Amino acid sequence: MQELQGVIDNIVFQSEDNQFSVFRVKTDHEGKVSVVYRGPAPFLGESVELSGSWGEHAKFGRQFRAEVCQAIKPSTTDGVERFLASGAVRGIGKTMAARIVEHFGSDTLDVLSLSPHRLTEISGIGRKKAEAIGMSYAELSDMRELMVYLESHGVSANYAPKLQAQYGATAMKRIQENPYSLASDITGIGFRTADKIALATGMDGACEERIKAGLEYALNQAASAGHTCVPEELLLRETVRLLQVSSSVVNDVFQKLLAEDMLRTEEVGGLRLIYPEYLYQAEVQTSKRLLKLRDLADTLEKVNVDKIIGQWESEAGIVLAEAQKEAIHASLKYGVFVLTGGPGTGKTTVIKGILAVLEKAGCRILLAAPTGRAARRLADSSGHPAVTVHRLLEYTPNGGGFNFGKNDGDPLDADAIIIDEASMLDITLTYHLLKAVQGGCRLIFVGDVDQLPSVGAGSVLKDIIRSQKMPVVRLENVFRQAEISPIVRNAHRINRGQMPEWEPSSDFTFVEIDNEFDAAEYVANIYARLTQQSDWQSVQVLSPMHKNPCGVQNLNHLLQQRINPPELNKSEVNTPGNVLRAGDKVMQIRNNYEKEVFNGDIGRIVYINGRNVTVDYPERADGEYVTYTPNEIDELQLAYAMSVHKSQGSEYPTVILLMVPGHYIMLQRNLLYTAVTRARQKVILVGTKAAVQTAVDNDRTRKRYSLLAERLQEQGDIF
Repeated sequence: MQELQGVIDNIVFQSEDNQFSVFRVKTDHEGKVSVVYRGPAPFLGESVELSGSWGEHAKFGRQFRAEVCQAIKPSTTDGVERFLASGAVRGIGKTMAARIVEHFGSDTLDVLSLSPHRLTEISGIGRKKAEAIGMSYAELSDMRELMVYLESHGVSANYAPKLQAQYGATAMKRIQENPYSLASDITGIGFRTADKIALATGMDGACEERIKAGLEYALNQAASAGHTCVPEELLLRETVRLLQVSSSVVNDVFQKLLAEDMLRTEEVGGLRLIYPEYLYQAEVQTSKRLLKLRDLADTLEKVNVDKIIGQWESEAGIVLAEAQKEAIHASLKYGVFVLTGGPGTGKTTVIKGILAVLEKAGCRILLAAPTGRAARRLADSSGHPAVTVHRLLEYTPNGGGFNFGKNDGDPLDADAIIIDEASMLDITLTYHLLKAVQGGCRLIFVGDVDQLPSVGAGSVLKDIIRSQKMPVVRLENVFRQAEISPIVRNAHRINRGQMPEWEPSSDFTFVEIDNEFDAAEYVANIYARLTQQSDWQSVQVLSPMHKNPCGVQNLNHLLQQRINPPELNKSEVNTPGNVLRAGDKVMQIRNNYEKEVFNGDIGRIVYINGRNVTVDYPERADGEYVTYTPNEIDELQLAYAMSVHKSQGSEYPTVILLMVPGHYIMLQRNLLYTAVTRARQKVILVGTKAAVQTAVDNDRTRKRYSLLAERLQEQGDIF
C-alpha cells in the first residue's frame, strides 16, 4: 500500500450518502493529484494522509485510489483559513473565516474547540451565533475523532457518518459500551464488523456479551439458510467455530440463557431445536390459522359447479382431465386447498376453471404471487389482475421490519384468494398473509413443490403437503401439446431421476466443455451472438453459484465486457462489487414500493447522470423510467447472469445454464429442475455430463429444519 500526503485543494464530487468522493490534493512531490475515496470527502484546506494505490481511469486518467484517509489539523494560519472558508463549520463563510483567523491567529482552532464564546470578540458574531458555530465545530471534531478512532482500531472510517447519524455525539461511547448493537442499529454493519470493532477495542473474546451475540448471529444465519429452527448441537458447534472459543464457554452461556427462558425451544424425538422468537411465533401461528381456515369455507349456495365447468369447457374449447375437475371442486369445498404439479400438467387451466366458477358465484377474488414477475405472469395467463403478496398486504418499509396494512384488524376484502408460485413463500410472509385472511374466505395455494424452496426460512408448501392435513391435488398427467416440448419432457425426466435428452439442433441442447474458464468464455460468446439476433431480454444466463469461474459474479463481468464495454463517452458508476454502465442489463434486488419496482425485476440502464442511475423496466405498467439516487443504487445488480434461486418465479425465452464440477456443492435435482423450467423456448446446457449426472442423482435436497408439518399433524388431530 502506498502513502500520499497533502492539502485538500478542491472537492470534485461528494455522494449524497457520504459513501463516495473525488477530490484534488496538493502534494509536495506529485503536484496536484486526483483522489478517489469510498468515504466522505475531507474539507478544503485540511491536511490529509492517504493510503492506497495508483490507478489509471479510461476517461479521467491517473488517480490515487485511497483506502484510508486520515485528516490532520491544519498546521498554518493559511490552512486554517482555507479550512474555515470551505463551509465545513456552519455559520462561517470566506469573509468571516479571514476575520476570525486574523484575530486569533494560530490559536483559532483552540478557541473554536475550548472557548467558542470568545468568538463574540469578532464584530458581527453575537452570543447565539458563537454558540451555533461552537456546536458545529464540535460535531465536526466528533466526526473526525470518530474516524480516527475507527481507523486506529482497524475499522474503515467510512462507517463514521452512519454512526454519527444514528448516535450523534454519543457514538464513541455506544461503541465502547456495546459494539454488537451496531449490527442491528446500522445498515451495512453486520456481526463480523461489530465483532472486529469489539475485539479491537479490548473486549474479552470469551466474555458473556460476545458469546450471546455469537449465539444470536449463528441462529440468524441458520434462518438465512432456510431453517426456522436449528438443533442445539449444531447451534453450539457453529458458535464455537464462529467465535473461536472453547465449547465449554459457549455451553455455559447457552445453558444460562435457557435457564432464564431467553431462548425458544422445542423437543422432537429427543432432539432439542432452538428458534429465533419471530420464527417460532410465525410457525406456531401459521399452523393454527391454516387449520382454522381449512374448515371455515362459506358454502356457495345455488351453484351447480359441474354445470359451470361444462359451460366453461365448451366456451374455452377444452376438455378437463378428472384430476383437474377434482381440483376445481376441492378449491370450492375447503377453506385451504393446495394445487401442485410440474410444467405442462395444466395448473394454469385449473386456475382459469376456478376463476370461472367463483366469478359465476359472485365471489370477490384476489390473485397474488411472491414476486413481481410471477404476479405479472399470473395476470397474463389468467386474464385477472394480480399483484405481489407484499402489495396485496399493503406492505410499507419499516427499518427492515414488517409493516403490513392488511392484518387481522383490517383483513382482505375477498371471498377467495389464489396464491401462485407458492413454493416461494417463506414462513414469515405466510404468517402475515394468514393474519389478513378472514374466516370463510378460500385460500388456494398453487405451485410446483419439486422446485427449489423459498429463499427465506421454512418450506411452507412442502410442509403443508407433507402434513397430510390439508386437501391437496397433485396434477401428474402431462398433456400432449406440452409433451411435444423437449423442455417439458426433460423437466419431467429430471424430476424422475433420469438424465435429460438433448440433440444439437433441438430446443434442448448440451455443449460439453471441461475447462471452467473455457465454459465461461463460450457462454459469453453465445450470449453475444443470440442477443444480437434478437434483443437484450431474450436470453438469460443462470448459474448455481455466485463464485468460481462459472459463477454469477465472473459471468456478469465477462458478459458486461463483451456486451457493454467501457467507452470514452459512456457514463458509468462504481457500486460495491459492480461497475454499472449506461446500457447494462440490471436487476432490482429488493422490493421498493415507493418506486414500484420489485425483487427480480429486470431492466436496462438508459443513462447515468453523475451518480444518479435511470433504468427502463419494459414490463412496468406505466412505462416510465425509474431513477435511483446514489444511496439507492445498491438495489441494482448486473443481470446478464443470475443465480438459479434468483430466477424463481420468472420465465425467459432462452436459458443458458452452467453445470460444471466446481458447482458440486450446489448440484442437486430440484435446482436443475427449477433452472430448466425457467425457459419457454430453448435450454442450452454448458459444462460436463458428469456435473449434470451429479445433479440428477442428488435427490437429497438440503434439509431444512422446520416443524410446520409436525405442528399441523399434532394440532390437526385436535380440530
